[in-house]
Formats: sequence, structure tokens, C-alpha cells
Amino acid sequence: EPAETRGTSEGTGPDEEQTPAEPPPGSERLTPPRPTSSEQEMQQLGQEGQESHQKGLGGQDQGSSAEQKSRSSEGGAVLGQEEAGASAVSSATPGLLFEEQKHEKTHPLVSISHAVQSPATLNGNTNLSWVFGYNSKLPVYSLLDEENRVILYVSAHTAVIHDVVRNRQYHLQGHSNSISCLCVTPVCKPFDLAIPRGKLPCQRVRVLIYMNTMANMVFDMILPFYFQNYITFNPKDHGEFVSNSKTQVIFYLWDSDGLRYSAPLLTDRTFNKVVGLFSQSIFHFKNLQALTGTSGGKLVVWDAVCPPSGPANLSVKPYNMKAIKLMHLQKDALTVLTVSDSYFVMCDVKGHIKFYDGQLQLVNWYSHFNLGPIYSISFSKSPPDPGSCRSNYSSSCTIGGQPFIVRNFILSTLAATVLHVTPEGTKLEKLVEEAKEAVNAISCHPTQPLLAIGSHCGLLKVWDYQQTQYLTSRIFTGASIQCLSYDPEGSSLAAGFTDGSLRILDSISLDDDCKAFKYSRGSLTHLCFSHDSQYLATADEKFSVTIYKVTLRNGRKSWEHLAGLHAHYKPIRSVMFGVQLDSNEPRLLSLGEDRLLVEYDLGSSSKDQLAILRRDRIEQCAIPLSLAWYPPFTTESFILTTNDQYKMKLYNATTKMCRKTLLGPTYGSPLEKIQILPVTESQDPQKRYLAYIAKDKVGLQILPMDGNPHKSSAFICHPGGVSNLASSYDGCYVFTAGGNDRTVMKWEINLNALEAAVSLGGEDLIPFYNLLDGGRDGEFFRELEDYFYYAQLRSQGIDTMETRQVSTHIPLEEVPFVMRAMGYYPSEEKIEDIINEVKFSEYVATGKQVTKINLGDFIKLYINHRPAFGLSVKEIQSAFQVLGYENENGEKVIKRGDLLQLLQCRGEHMTEEELAECLSTLLGMNPEGGTSELGTCDPAGKHLIFCLIEEEIPEEITAERFTADILGLPIPEPEKNKLEKTDERISSERSGKV
Repeated sequence: EPAETRGTSEGTGPDEEQTPAEPPPGSERLTPPRPTSSEQEMQQLGQEGQESHQKGLGGQDQGSSAEQKSRSSEGGAVLGQEEAGASAVSSATPGLLFEEQKHEKTHPLVSISHAVQSPATLNGNTNLSWVFGYNSKLPVYSLLDEENRVILYVSAHTAVIHDVVRNRQYHLQGHSNSISCLCVTPVCKPFDLAIPRGKLPCQRVRVLIYMNTMANMVFDMILPFYFQNYITFNPKDHGEFVSNSKTQVIFYLWDSDGLRYSAPLLTDRTFNKVVGLFSQSIFHFKNLQALTGTSGGKLVVWDAVCPPSGPANLSVKPYNMKAIKLMHLQKDALTVLTVSDSYFVMCDVKGHIKFYDGQLQLVNWYSHFNLGPIYSISFSKSPPDPGSCRSNYSSSCTIGGQPFIVRNFILSTLAATVLHVTPEGTKLEKLVEEAKEAVNAISCHPTQPLLAIGSHCGLLKVWDYQQTQYLTSRIFTGASIQCLSYDPEGSSLAAGFTDGSLRILDSISLDDDCKAFKYSRGSLTHLCFSHDSQYLATADEKFSVTIYKVTLRNGRKSWEHLAGLHAHYKPIRSVMFGVQLDSNEPRLLSLGEDRLLVEYDLGSSSKDQLAILRRDRIEQCAIPLSLAWYPPFTTESFILTTNDQYKMKLYNATTKMCRKTLLGPTYGSPLEKIQILPVTESQDPQKRYLAYIAKDKVGLQILPMDGNPHKSSAFICHPGGVSNLASSYDGCYVFTAGGNDRTVMKWEINLNALEAAVSLGGEDLIPFYNLLDGGRDGEFFRELEDYFYYAQLRSQGIDTMETRQVSTHIPLEEVPFVMRAMGYYPSEEKIEDIINEVKFSEYVATGKQVTKINLGDFIKLYINHRPAFGLSVKEIQSAFQVLGYENENGEKVIKRGDLLQLLQCRGEHMTEEELAECLSTLLGMNPEGGTSELGTCDPAGKHLIFCLIEEEIPEEITAERFTADILGLPIPEPEKNKLEKTDERISSERSGKV
């Protein structure tokens, strides 16, 4: 799945083909800008580097030096392997790594000065401005040390190189799914691309992220073992590697004979001791042995053995391993096992770090950090300075008690904390501390560049998002923050918790302004302040809305509970305040998945009595997902909603009449939350913008909307699912929360790029023609023109010989018939919405109703109202699952009589005459396709038709038979084969009876 669907190729690797994420039929993609000479140079470097990797993997000599290829004088770059130990990572400097580059902002969501271009950017991909939080279940690596603190970690689908001292981030993008593994090669072999110094304008540190070990697969082997969650290569021989799951260790040998493996058996019976679950494995740095840590605090020692059945002169293969010893080191589970210089380093769930020599004798340990479970440890690429004073180093546990000298290292814990340890003087420095549980709550200050982030671990942090500086925080012990909201004045911050409690905090100190409230039985899901900061509304997962109000006590503002109401019977999707049209008093609305839009009467509400002004069902079949006030482009006030059928609807704010239905962005999932961006002083007031989130994407939409697909753009932000959206007070930034990925991403908005995409998409009706099958010159459009003229004949009368008046319009009454002729079958309620949309489209401006429509407006009307992805067999199958029963063959069926009864009694029920006419036409009983358009069917005729229908329709009807035989629609091959088998069975049963 691509990271975005127009204009860029984020989420695709250099050799991957980008495909749109389920766009509507006929939608176009914009052509990305042509790469510049420097971009082409980087692309060429990448291609040559891949070729170099393939040669290295193919068994060629990978010695300390290799012949370098010379490039043209324009590039001046040389690709090749550097001498062993001359690491590109260790020799880089922050000034080179984070060097600024001037570049055109060509996409709606782009990076700012803190985030520097990555190689992906050179190919036209989008970047983040900043990432708050990281995945603490993946390792954190130290890239630069000493006076610099540059670390590498993973946030969702992005690898982040973070210069802690200079407060900068460098984003490595390219994945469209969450990164599950991360590895850094400190030397330039075998999986590293080296760019020698002095050959390019600036030196780069190349860190490669692999989901597979090679770009082009050479071996494909399926092993009959459980999922392997750890893998490492032998640093002395890259043809040897080891992987392990929680219960099985596998050793591999990769040479000219292919890939071979050995999975030695190790159980509690092997040494008559409890082994525990495996954590990590490594190779010994002096011999052929390997080590594996376990959750029982034990260390498994593996050694290479000769197969008993092999000849005596057969050399021992390192992949043929056997457990020779089980060492009990400690009681606590080992979580990390690695090598640094000539030491084995082990970390555990208590936060202890222990160092062992090659004989597995304890040399030194750190046990006083109180860190909790350690997930990874990464040592500096720079060895300790031999000339420095050694008096500040701790003594080793050896008999001589020599100073224990080891490199500086980085620790990451499961509590999402990254620390830097300087062994000289045992200095501990906290570099990063982020949320260790889901992050769903974000809110932006209404007048200042402040961002509040809350998590399920109870951590609440406030950031200055322009300077990306952490300001203050508070931890709510034993509480999980689910939602946050600043009041319009910016003085208070409301926090809703999963236990149903509500806290109103001072926005600066984060201290409680009043005592905590708990009037909800379930987790709070929504918070909203009124425009005058006098009311606060909450919604919870138990479908209730609760109101709090400001009161004055002893001249001091105080909050108190007003009332609550079980207003919906399905989850509440949105709660929002507005302003009364004829006064400055607040009004409150809530929208639920029960399709109800509820407006509350705050003026008539009293203590424990929340009054409802009106309750409107705004959808017939679709499920509403989000709610917002539409900007005042006209004197009429509208409410904007989105639903699960990719539609956006405008409702009159007073009457709640549906005034317009529009096709929304179709990027793989419907819009789950929308937010109108604030208007800036330099912005045209008649052009506003909307930010939205879908399942895993964030996007922008130009307002006012008309269904033009080029007016929107979307990008993958959180592959695991985006949970919340917030925008800055000035409309320049958008923030997204990733929920379980525990990250918040900051995006800068580039409106010029969005406007450019609209211009490239064409003017007037061109974007809408492209949404029709075959476009403007296709057969579908010609058929539409024919129906358009036929509708004129119908309106002027079929049985007449008078001269016809050809027009560019058709009467409004003919619109439903043309819609159905074109394959869209709206319900009677939807027809009423369609008619009202056209009829009142000019009423506010002219005071008159529209009675006809031209072809261009009809095309827009048709595209905006028809199903976004056409008819689906799954919809019919789901209806049969609800209405039908299971027969003896395990199929969901509906009896013929029950089907006819349901069509006449439930929903928008049909009359007996309408049903007889429809079925006779669908079954082809009338050679003319049905009764005369102006005629009626007499009672005797209806009885005869129903008799014929009973002969044509079987007693039991399946979803496939209803679709293919009655509706005459095509069905997928699996259902078609199933239907053919059913027909054969029925035929054989009938033959047996005969």
C-alpha cells in the first residue's frame, strides 16, 4: 500500500512500483517532478551500490580493500569498499550529517528546517517535520558520541536519526508499513553502501534498513519452526548467522553449496534443568562457540560438532551446533546479549548490565541505575582515549583490580527511556523519555505554539512545537489519558481518562484547577469547550454526553457538573459546540454511529436535567463518522459530516435538511476525523482548507468542495492506524497521533503545492469526465447523452406528434430515472435528497427554486451521489446473513415468500403493483422490458404475473442466485462456481425424482 496516492511515491522503495490506494474509477495521478542533476547522481549511486552488494553476496572477495569504480568528472564520486574499520558512521560529523539543503516544497505536507532531506526526498518523497516518541520494542543505536549525541531509533514507519545536542532530526523514509527490524552496519561490508570522503558535495552516513537480507532474493527456504524474532551474523564470517525464537535456535551456513541450517534440540531434559525462553544469541569472538541468553537467567553455550554419521576426515561445519553447557548466571531474565571489544555484555529485566570476558568470567557490572527492563544496548563507535586519565574508571572484578575501561554506550528500556552512559566517572545522562503506552490524546493551544500529548501510561507532556522543545510534564499514576482539549482562552487544559474521570488543569503548570470529576461509567472519548469557555462537554464509550459549567465562588472561577444524558445507543463519533445564529449563546451537538444528530438545549437545562432541543436521523444506511462546522462561504450556515461510504454531506444548521452530498477523498478508507484549518490574515476568506485522517493516512482538502478528486491529497502517517488529529492555531501545522505506535508526527502544510495539484488536474468538468468509465469520449458518456435526450422526450410526452423542443436541460423530475438508467439505484429518501439539493441550490441567493438541470451539473450530481466503488456482492451477502437462515447445505437462504413479504412490508416497502412490475421486468417476462411507462397493471394481470414469478424463482434463494438470476448482475468467479454446483445438484435431484 503506497504512502500517498498523488504526486509523490512515499512508502515505495527504489525498485517498487507505486499503485494508487483504491482511487475511484478514472482518477488521475500527477506526474512527479523530473529529477535534477544532483538527484540523478544520487539515484545512480544507489543503483551502483546495489550492484556492489550483489557482487559481495555472490561470493566475491570482500577483503580489506577493493578496486574502486571511477565516475564521471561531474559526479566526482567513487563507489567501493573502504578499508576495514574505516566506518562511514564513525567518521561522520553532525555538520555533515545534518547539513541543510535548499529545495522546493512540492507537496502539501513537507518538512521544515529541523528535518533535513534524506535520499528519499531527492526522489520527490515527503518528509516529516518532527516525530515525538519512538518504538521502545526496537533497539536504539549510538551513531556519534563524545561531545555529540546522535542516536538512531524507529518511530512507526520511519527511522529517525536524532542529534540530541543540536535538537535536530533526520528522517529515513521509504516504508509504507511499520518497521519491525532495524540494524546498523558499522563497517562497510557486506550490507553497507559506502561513499568515500571528498567525492560528493557533502559526506553522508548511510544507514540501511532491511526487511529482507537482499534486494533480490537468492534463496527461499521455509523452515518448520516458530517465528524467529532475532537474527545476527558472525562478525568473523558473514556466511554464518544464527536466529532464534523463544523456543528454538537455528544456525545457518551460507556458502557456494547453498544455504544449510541446523536446529539443535534443547529442552529441560537435556541438562535436567529449566532452560527458559530464549532471548538473544551471539557468536563467540574467539572460537566457534555461540551463546544464547534465556528468561531463566541462564546462558546456553553451543559448540560446533562433527556429525556422527559423517566421515572422519570431514571438517567441522560451524552451522552444525550442539548445546554443550547450560550456565546459571542469575535469577533474573536476560534481555540483551551482545559483544563489545573483548567483552560479552548482558542486560536483564532489573536494569543490570554485566560484562564477562572470553572465559565467561564476570569482569564488571552496573546495578544501581534502576532502569527496569533493558531492551537494547549500543556502544560508541569511538574507543576510549588511551591517553586520558584512568583514575575515574571503576575497578574490574579481577584479582589485579585493573581499571575497567569500556566504550561509552546507549541504553534503551521498555519504559521508552534512552540513556547515555559514560563509564569514565559512571555518568548517566537521560537523552529521551517518551510514552511507553498508547498515545491517543493530543491538543494544540489556541494562541501559542504549544502541543499537549497524553498517553495511556499517564504521562502528559507539553511541547513548544516551533522550537521542538519540551516544556513541562506531569505523570498521573495509575491513570490512562484518552483525550485532551485546551479551552478557547488557553488558560485551562481538560484531560479525560479511561476510567471515566475528568481533570481540568492549569495550562502552564498542569496543576489541578479544581477537584477531579467522575460522572462517566466508561472511558471518556471526546472533550469540547464552548466558544466562551463557559461550558465543557464530554462523551464516553457508554454513549453518554455530560456537561460541566463555570460558576463563580467567592469571586473565583470554578467548574461544576451540570447534567448528563444517555443520548445515543451506539458509539458517539463527535461532540462540538457552536454559536447560535441569532445570539452569542453556545449550542451543542453530538453525532453517533446510531445515525442520530442530537442538539441540546443548554438554556433549558438545569442541574441533573440535560434537555434535548431536537434529534434528527441524518443517514439511512451509511454510518456517520465525523462532524464539523462548515466555513461561512454563503449566508446559509451548514454542518459538515463524513460517513463510511466515502461521502461528505452538508446539512442546514437549523433545519438539518441535507443540502449537498459530495464524493470525499477515496484513499483506501473513509475519513474518520475532520478539522477545518484556521484562516490566516493573508489567506483568501473564500478559500479554506480541511485536514482529515483516515485509517492510516493524513490529508488535506480544499474548500469549498465540489467532488473534484484533485482537491485532496493524502499520505501514510501511521501504518498501524492513526487515532487523533490536531492543527496549530495558525493553520501551518497538522499533528497526528498513532495510538499503539506511541508516536505523534508533526506535518507542515504547503498550500501552494495543493493548489498546484488542482491546476494540473484540469478545469471545469475535466476532472469529472475522468471519473466516468471511458472518460469524455467513452461509450458510457455517449449513453448518458442518449438518456438525457430520452428524458426530454418523456417530459414532453411519449404519445405526441408535435415538434420536439431540444434543450440542454431536463426537468428535475427526470433525474431519478436517468440515475437508475446509468446504473445507480438510489432509495426514495436519497432521491428526495437529490431533488432538494438541486431545487434549493440557488434559493439563498435568488429566492427561487431550480426546476431543471443541465448535462454538466447532472454529471457532477451523478458522480457525487453514486457509490464510490460501485455495487458489491458483499453487500447483498451481508443482507442475506441478517435476513436469511441456514439450510441443510450450510447456505444462507431466504424463502421466496419471505422475500416478497419483506419487500412489501419492511423499509421503503413496495406496493404489490410495483413489485409485480419490477420482478416481471427483471425476469424478462415482458418482451418489451416491462409495462408501458404510462400504463398500469390490472388485478388479473398481477395475479398472473405472481404465478409466473413463483415458477421462475426457486423456493429457497441464495445471495448468489438473487444477484445473478434476479438482478442480472455479474458475480465473482468463486460465487459463480458455487452457483453452478448448486444448479447441478438441483438438476440431479430433479432427475432422481423423475
